Amino acid sequence: RTRETMAEGASKAAVDAAAGDGAAAAAAAAAAQEEAEARVNEEHKIWKKNVPFLYDFVMTHCLEWPSITVQWLPHKQELPDTHIIKQQLLLGTKTSGAEQNYLMTGTIKLLDENANIANLKLHYDDTTKEYGGYGALSEGEKTIFQIDSKIVHEGDVNRARYKPQDPKVIATKSPSTDVYVFDTRKHFSTPKPGDKFNPQMRLTGHTREGYGLSWNPVKSGLLVSGSYDSLVCMWDTNVPQPVLPALQVFKEHTDAVEDVEWHPKHEALFASVGDDRRIVVWDTRLEQGKPSKVVAAAHTKEINGLSFNPFFEYVFATCSSDKVVALWDLRNTSTPMHLLRAHTDEVLQVQWSHAHESVLASAGRDRRVHVWDVSRIGDVQSEEDAKDGPPELLFIHGGHTSCVSEFSWNPQDPWMIASVTEEPNILQVWKMTESVYAPEEPAPPAATATATATATMTTPVAPQPTPTSDATPASAPKALPTPEATPLAAKPAATPVVSAPPVTPVVIAPAAPAVPEDTSMDGVEEGEVREDEPPPSVVRV
Repeated sequence: RTRETMAEGASKAAVDAAAGDGAAAAAAAAAAQEEAEARVNEEHKIWKKNVPFLYDFVMTHCLEWPSITVQWLPHKQELPDTHIIKQQLLLGTKTSGAEQNYLMTGTIKLLDENANIANLKLHYDDTTKEYGGYGALSEGEKTIFQIDSKIVHEGDVNRARYKPQDPKVIATKSPSTDVYVFDTRKHFSTPKPGDKFNPQMRLTGHTREGYGLSWNPVKSGLLVSGSYDSLVCMWDTNVPQPVLPALQVFKEHTDAVEDVEWHPKHEALFASVGDDRRIVVWDTRLEQGKPSKVVAAAHTKEINGLSFNPFFEYVFATCSSDKVVALWDLRNTSTPMHLLRAHTDEVLQVQWSHAHESVLASAGRDRRVHVWDVSRIGDVQSEEDAKDGPPELLFIHGGHTSCVSEFSWNPQDPWMIASVTEEPNILQVWKMTESVYAPEEPAPPAATATATATATMTTPVAPQPTPTSDATPASAPKALPTPEATPLAAKPAATPVVSAPPVTPVVIAPAAPAVPEDTSMDGVEEGEVREDEPPPSVVRV
């Protein structure tokens, strides 16, 4: 009995010690969480104080439920006898089953290019959770953003994309295995009591949920989707069927497909990326769904997104959980052309600007949206400027306090971006100050700028033996021979599989930077928002 009593006592002491250790660990974790939240809040306060110096426009709106998808709709409406225009954003709710979900559109009121931006009072309203206000312009135009239509949706809206040829047609992805297609003309702007989920089409073919979704911008009606079942499915939505099976299923990935995108100029080409670290280029003209090109181990971790350059048909970008954005040339994918490094956590999305051939943006879990200008790769930096990042890093948007779920370039305003976060339920629309992207320097001739951008972005260069950064060294590296250009419209004959060494930065020979066309708003006088202080090369708080 004595031995049993002693054993029981020792066991109880061990349990108590373990419980004590667990409580101590929980307390330490809670303290670390509080410290991290306090740091984020302090950074956000500093950002808010600097808003008038960093931006020409900022709006922060707190949504009722978070949206993890956002896309600008292409049209705009000009209000007569005012300097105000209306644009719409495509959004969707993520209630995680707590309430009914909706596919939504919201209207935002913006100043046109002829308005005097000095009349816009940038301030933060604790009641509406918004920056800015147009009350000074018109007493009847005080609401900057509002939700103006809702369509009942089954499950969270993982992704929503409008059809380029008909923006009233919208495809969505959800936790369900199916892809849904809605025609907004067949739905009321405000759901009535008892309204049920009623998409115009239900597209089948996947066995798991996902996020990758892309409409063909060249051939109307073709839609591709990528999901966690490692499949890429394609449908022809011109076939009017309530339930439409996949026209073709593409199998090459060995893990979740995170993103898909059609080529902006060629109707038969699209690409997909996934957790298997592969980039797969597909040509729908090939038989049996065979890939046109496979890049194995393109990054060191999962690839989360890709984007084709709308100006140069061979150039595309990818982003990864390895914190890197990589630039590629379709003609030679054995190694990336250049690596963009500045993010401090996983990069979830990358997207080229529709208006400037050398500009792209990226966003991720580090709460930042980075805007890059690759025409500045190799520019000489001062030691102070180099601390803020490489010369191609143009701007860092630090207005979010959590992971940036998605962002979208405004098709009507080349430098305006909308971005959303899941926690808190924040939508931000913002435009960096003009002095960041349009410095007071004489612009080179248009032909020279275009030639420079083309040479910089489409010619892979040999890696240096012992690179220390992604910046170009003083001695320009010797370029590899330009790969033979195979027109993308030509039908490929084989399926090359290459393995890219992503950890070796590839530098690009320095070239005169291409100055983007100044499409900023008129009426902005120098010194109105930033006094006499010259802007830094990278705006960062």
